[in-house]
Amino acid sequence: MIMEKEKVTSTSSGYMSVGLLFLFLGLGICGIVFFNQVVICMVISLLLFLCAVFMAMGLMVINPNESSVLILFGEYKGTIKRNGFFWVNPFFVKKKISLRARNLNREPIKVNDKLGNPIMIGIVLVWKVDNTFKAAFEVDDYTHFVDIQSESATRKLAGHYAYDNFDDEQKEVTLRAGGEEVHQALEMELSERLSMAGIKVLEARISYLAYASEIAGAMLRRQQATAVVAARTKIVEGAVSMVELALDQLSKKHVVDLDEDKKATMVSNLMVVLCSDKDTTPVVNTGTLHQ
Repeated sequence: MIMEKEKVTSTSSGYMSVGLLFLFLGLGICGIVFFNQVVICMVISLLLFLCAVFMAMGLMVINPNESSVLILFGEYKGTIKRNGFFWVNPFFVKKKISLRARNLNREPIKVNDKLGNPIMIGIVLVWKVDNTFKAAFEVDDYTHFVDIQSESATRKLAGHYAYDNFDDEQKEVTLRAGGEEVHQALEMELSERLSMAGIKVLEARISYLAYASEIAGAMLRRQQATAVVAARTKIVEGAVSMVELALDQLSKKHVVDLDEDKKATMVSNLMVVLCSDKDTTPVVNTGTLHQ
């Protein structure tokens, strides 16, 4: 019969077993001291010593957030999860498995994003063993399994998203700006991969993200150019609004009457002043508007 589920088992107290152990030792010592001339008493004393050794072999301590998988001649007998001092069958093979939360801080690896750009990406994973049966018997080494599968999940995540958007019109989720959506996708991918080993993913986050060194300079210049274009667009939109407001206010308050040529000149001058990335130097006209 093949068991596929974890079975939490109960065991006897270790303190009672320690009492029996000392009882066997005491009786064995008494037999040797007081009846050392009687062969049958010596045999009984030897058997008592063997019983004491047998009892000692079954003693075990389970610390908080630890467990022990019990195996008897190749058959899974259960898992002890309750912390304390216990005695179990000495013939059991006891495999300790920690139930504490663990951190995995993977070094950045080079992968290709959705657009084929080489990037460096690293993740931080918080995980714990949730099913001791799967962790002990479904995989050879569950810690190594977590390490390898986290790398595989990172590569798959990078292939589904681009590093960044370069145009404002693009609304796709990216690795750099995806935030919680990207982290949730990473957690789901890791949970699916690690569930077969009885591993529970508590949290997964991208800890490092950058372009690979061979394209980092070019991508930085591209990002800077995109930022400059976006900033200039906002400046022009604001300048047009300000010029429109100025012309409207001058017209309503009858400050000065301007024909189309003068309006064009005024608009040109205001746009130069408002859109220039450097301070403008005014030229003062001390004559009339026609000079």
